[in-house]
Amino acid sequence: MFVAWRDLRFARGRFALIAAVVALITLLVGFLAGLSGGLASQNVSAVLALPGDRIVLEDPDKGEPSFSESSLDKATIEAWRKADGVDAAVPIGIGQGRATHEGQPIAVALFGVPTDAGSSGVGDLAPHKADEIGLSAGAADQLEAKKGDKITIAEKTYTVAEVSGDLWYSHTPVVTMTPDAWEATDKALGGTGEATALVVSGDADWKAIAKDTGTVADGHIASLSALETFKSEIGSLGLMIAMLFGVSALVVGAFFTVWTMQRAGDIAVLKALGASTASLVRDALGQALIVLVVGIGVGLIAVIGFGTLASQALPFLLNPWTTLAPALAMAVLGLAGAAFALRTVTHADPLTALGSNR
Repeated sequence: MFVAWRDLRFARGRFALIAAVVALITLLVGFLAGLSGGLASQNVSAVLALPGDRIVLEDPDKGEPSFSESSLDKATIEAWRKADGVDAAVPIGIGQGRATHEGQPIAVALFGVPTDAGSSGVGDLAPHKADEIGLSAGAADQLEAKKGDKITIAEKTYTVAEVSGDLWYSHTPVVTMTPDAWEATDKALGGTGEATALVVSGDADWKAIAKDTGTVADGHIASLSALETFKSEIGSLGLMIAMLFGVSALVVGAFFTVWTMQRAGDIAVLKALGASTASLVRDALGQALIVLVVGIGVGLIAVIGFGTLASQALPFLLNPWTTLAPALAMAVLGLAGAAFALRTVTHADPLTALGSNR
């Protein structure tokens, strides 16, 4: 690491510049990752919090299964309940509506959930009486309501029985109702009143039962594709993150390619004095790693700081997956970019140090 430390010490300005660029890219990647995670959570957290092993949706003749279009009649629900290997099949109603508290209306996702839905984020919020509802934390915050307050939905008044859970569906906060109350509300809003989905558990041949009943039965993660906005939203942000990763690799690789070419004479002298190619490669990669660690470290601190502030006003998710994972990916891609600069090291001719080209 002699040459690497010498370069870092005597060319502090140049290395500070590339470290600043790496820090900026880390900040951009981390912030986009946190924003993507926050947006995804506000889109799908209620779906992921449903009970059961599989989520059953209607399989349409044309197009793909969709939460907004799915409708399961009583015959289909009964067929699932009687199928071999199915231990429980709980119908869940999902719809969109408006809730009003003290003249303040907001858009909400209405979930019809029975009290025996099971222990889960959505199941824990299920009310016990038809004139009661459960509010997610987001709904309670936007409505400025608390337990015991009166909420109006579709011209009917309900009492808030429970406030808990950060549950969202398609970027609207969740309000839970009893299945009967949800059915009446859905019909009042122009729907059919039929259940949207069926959450099932057990050890069954899911594909065979789904084929027989004209439905699809997917795990919670796979069922997210039935949310119309999920794939396009996450796909766009994911593409931006991938492009930033590519830019980071190119920037670091280009910097060290030029830098290594400029010190080709030093490398040739070291090889003429007996330095092995492996030691020179370690020297070059060690230099790149130091710059990357400093730049990524500064960028990571900035992500945590700005992310903490942003989470107060934006759907920003701050956890290891949105901070440490992008930072690790940046380090790996940065080293990969620097590795492209090693051709000068591995192909350096010691004779050049002795003036053989003069």
